[in-house]
Amino acid sequence: MVKDYLKITYEKGDVLYVPVTQLDLLSRYTAPGDSDRVRLAKLGGTEWVKTRRKVKAAAQEMAQELIALYAKRRQAKGTAFPEDGEWQRDFEARFEYDETDDQLRSAAEIKRDMEKPWPMDRLLCGDVGVGKTEVALRAIFKCVMGGKQCALLAPTTLLAWQHYNTLLARMEAFPVKIGLLSRFRTAKQQKETLAGLAAGSVDIVVGTHRLLSKDVRFRDLGLVVIDEEQRFGVRHKEKLKETFVGVDMLTLSATPIPRTLNMALSGIRDMSTIEEPPMERQPIETYVLEYDENILAEALKKELARGGQVYYLHNRVESLAACADKVARMAPGARVGTAHGQMSEEELSAVWQQLLDGEIDILVCTTLIETGVDVRNCNTLIIEDADRMGLAQLYQIRGRVGRSGRKAYAYFTFRRDKVLTDVAAKRLSAIREFTSFGSGFRIAMRDLQIRGAGNLLGHSQHGHMEAVGYELYVKLLNQAIAAEKGEEAPPDKADCLVDIAVDAYIPEQYIPDAAGRIEAYKRIAAITNAEDASDVLDELIDRYGEPPESVSGLVDISLARVAAAAAGINEIGQKQDSLLFYTEALKAAWLRPLLAALPGRVSLSTSGRPCVQVRQAPGEKPLDTLRLVLEQLGHCKTGASAL
Repeated sequence: MVKDYLKITYEKGDVLYVPVTQLDLLSRYTAPGDSDRVRLAKLGGTEWVKTRRKVKAAAQEMAQELIALYAKRRQAKGTAFPEDGEWQRDFEARFEYDETDDQLRSAAEIKRDMEKPWPMDRLLCGDVGVGKTEVALRAIFKCVMGGKQCALLAPTTLLAWQHYNTLLARMEAFPVKIGLLSRFRTAKQQKETLAGLAAGSVDIVVGTHRLLSKDVRFRDLGLVVIDEEQRFGVRHKEKLKETFVGVDMLTLSATPIPRTLNMALSGIRDMSTIEEPPMERQPIETYVLEYDENILAEALKKELARGGQVYYLHNRVESLAACADKVARMAPGARVGTAHGQMSEEELSAVWQQLLDGEIDILVCTTLIETGVDVRNCNTLIIEDADRMGLAQLYQIRGRVGRSGRKAYAYFTFRRDKVLTDVAAKRLSAIREFTSFGSGFRIAMRDLQIRGAGNLLGHSQHGHMEAVGYELYVKLLNQAIAAEKGEEAPPDKADCLVDIAVDAYIPEQYIPDAAGRIEAYKRIAAITNAEDASDVLDELIDRYGEPPESVSGLVDISLARVAAAAAGINEIGQKQDSLLFYTEALKAAWLRPLLAALPGRVSLSTSGRPCVQVRQAPGEKPLDTLRLVLEQLGHCKTGASAL
């Protein structure tokens, strides 16, 4: 019989061969730093077992904390906002774009939470530019229509200023008073806003962490919206919890959360995700290249010729002016402006207003554009020394262009003749590869999502995740949450090993490239029911044609492991013409139907490990015998027969 195996190398060169039928026992180690800091364990050593045990205990602890927090929130008294009225429908109808299904679903989830009598605490996650702000605006408007005040907290003065202008534009047709608390406001203006908040005449206030100051008092606060949550430190978040007790909280995060972690937490944390891009958006065309003035000059001219604007990122303040002169020479006649974090708020405000008003064609700037300021007419981005930036940062900055229906271009450059480090090369390769929408959900399995998980889980749990890798951590967390909620965990096929004489492999002639074969092996190993099996086979047929018998054998073994694990069998082996079924304890309930259905073919062994031995009938294949046994066991264990 032919099978494929994966070769795993341990410390000191020890080797273990794992059959591909048990590929689900392996998970890729993904964590910050990845292979740079990973330590190999010894084959047969206890270190890995101890690490896993420690992480499992930490996951259980976290599950307890989360569930306790959730229960506590349910008992707290909050504001039950009224259902949507005519003005709410009018406000939403004035949105000038078509909403995506994800936006509509997320908005409905948030508003439903607001109508409940306990305080909302919902996290709204989404990739760069998927329209989280509009969803938040609908919640804010609902709050004001319910007679309460709202606070919108942003991490930077620029972003607060942009949100303030967006609110003014969206709510101009309604009697809503909006205030701004930031360094963009004079002392007199701030004083007026503070007085208005205390008196109740200001309905909505936008600000930075200035909103957490002691002199900020609300007459009747109903909702707090926190934008770019991942940019606030732990101290600020603790202050928020203390300051706004019993108030509805909506947190927006631009760090996408991996679906698997979302699923683990969604039962105990209110979370909405937006993955779908707005309908008019196009993917950003991305180029990674050596710095070449001629190519970049052409890119500048092309954007300016269609009436657009350009971000030119040069991340060194001391040479920013010289860079702006160079850019002016590359694009004669263009109006070039500069912006960096050391400028005063007034100077930055003026530059940004000029950019929005179309008085600057090219903005030469530092990474300060990273934080969500939206200039829809900027659709070309050029970055110098892109190899010196992190993948998450590059991805976030690229999201500053392509915010309209117009095609956008991003040029990530590195110095001529520079030999890139392996990490930088991989990073630039990844950013070029992930140009489609929702890429944040994939990109970050290399970098970004891990940070997202870290923000969600907290520092100590993040450390545990680093110890075992992302996939295994989420699996352990899932199990801990199910146990804590008193749910019966679904049978884990990893608890059952099958080693019988069946051709179970993917021939090279069927899938020629190794990467494609590994991917197919992983998909087959992840099968949990007959529907999964059907989907996998349909996909294989669609891509590679009718599968050979050895591939069908792989799928059958995968399904058999699910059914056997559900019946309490932890190993199935073969000895000559008999199959051996090992279990923790022999149960009369499932022995009787076996003895009745297969007279003279079943024998028991209780010496050592309990085992049921079933002899194959003449001409019967091992897989047929296995199916027959699992079908009989299915009569006494609902759902055991997936075959």
